[in-house]
Amino acid sequence: MKFKDCKNLKIAYIGGGSRAWARVFMTDLALEEELGGEIRLYDIDSQAANDNEVIGNNISAMPEASGKWKYKAVKRIEKALDGADFVIISILPGTFEEMHSDVHLPERNGIYQSVGDTAGPGGIIRALRTIPIFNYFAKLIKQICPEAWVINYTNPMSLCVRALYNAFPKIKAFGCCHEVFGAQELLASMVKLRLGVDDVQRSDIHVNVLGLNHFTWFDKASWKNYDLMKMYKGFTDEFYESGFGNDDSEMPAKCFTSVNRVKFDLFRNYGLIAAAGDRHLAEFMPGNIYLKNPETAESWGFYLTTVDWRIEDLKQKLERSKRLVSGEESVTLKPSGEEGILLIKALCGLTRVVSNVNLPNRNRQIGNFPKDTIAETNAVFSYNDVRPLYAGNVPENVMKLMKPHIKNQKRVLCAALDCDIKKVYKAFKTDPLSKGKSNEKLINDMLKNTMKFLPEGWI
Repeated sequence: MKFKDCKNLKIAYIGGGSRAWARVFMTDLALEEELGGEIRLYDIDSQAANDNEVIGNNISAMPEASGKWKYKAVKRIEKALDGADFVIISILPGTFEEMHSDVHLPERNGIYQSVGDTAGPGGIIRALRTIPIFNYFAKLIKQICPEAWVINYTNPMSLCVRALYNAFPKIKAFGCCHEVFGAQELLASMVKLRLGVDDVQRSDIHVNVLGLNHFTWFDKASWKNYDLMKMYKGFTDEFYESGFGNDDSEMPAKCFTSVNRVKFDLFRNYGLIAAAGDRHLAEFMPGNIYLKNPETAESWGFYLTTVDWRIEDLKQKLERSKRLVSGEESVTLKPSGEEGILLIKALCGLTRVVSNVNLPNRNRQIGNFPKDTIAETNAVFSYNDVRPLYAGNVPENVMKLMKPHIKNQKRVLCAALDCDIKKVYKAFKTDPLSKGKSNEKLINDMLKNTMKFLPEGWI
């Protein structure tokens, strides 16, 4: 693919009716003067896509919008993909009804989840209904726009990306996640506190990234000529009990924030900096550590995000969409801090970027991961190229934590494609969060609750 005119790009947005992420994407595009073109919004909720067409075109028409884009809602995914240079995938697989079962049904067996979209029972069942969708997307992309760059934001990230490559091995796809950014922000705050400096940006913190999405680690971190791994030890000792960050005694259970105590505890026990948010990290660990019950989670400074809260949050977003469409409210143009647009710029040849990314471990960027595992490491983004950087081996003590999740990544993919319930039973049995607490009745009930989103082979 040759990007001869970066102001005439064609982007297919699958999930283009998004009530949150699409606005972030639109705003960042409007602030980028070197890019422009057409964005086709496809969503199974056509009204949501139509609303975002209006909102997107209103944003693009704002005088302060330097990036000019034409937004167009389309009713067929094939129309969105036709001639696409980039494909953005950001969907909700299923509805909140299915998510409620994913997250809350396991509680009857004493299994608690703070997110429920990647690991644990919720992550496994969500993957079963997501993988067939991504299998379908990959086959369409192969047929319609095989040279397009595909950027995935949907969870479970690793299995979404793996499904794309499984269906279309030559696909040019990668997964983006901002969890690592939060860990860099924490290190930047540490540098400011320890060294008494003010101007430290996240991008100034250089890290070596290695692991799985939402279970990612740093084994090296620096700022200028300072070794932050050494500095982090004293930092964690100081704030181990109190935590550091959003320390608010009035913080409601709905909140997504934490005080990083899980990170600090993992560093004490394993010697690496855990680089995802505490809510995600906790779900990859045995359930008797951080997620024994809601009170245990709260004692570690994070909270369980209920699906009821998500439903209420969506209602507020829908109301805001109505105001934005009617013109009662307008979007404020300010950078989101996400890097998606910067990565598109780099692929167009307008810059060169190093960022964390999820890709198959084909180049052995993590030396002791299997080649077919979707690994998260840094990669260099440049003209029409994403090249993962060699991250080295995961230390053996951390690798022991990784192994069940690496095996389940492959096991759940096969279960979804083969409609193999025995592999689902095995995935639950070996998942650290649900190990010893799940049974076939729980699994069968969870499958029943998501059956309308599963292929006919499960019936």
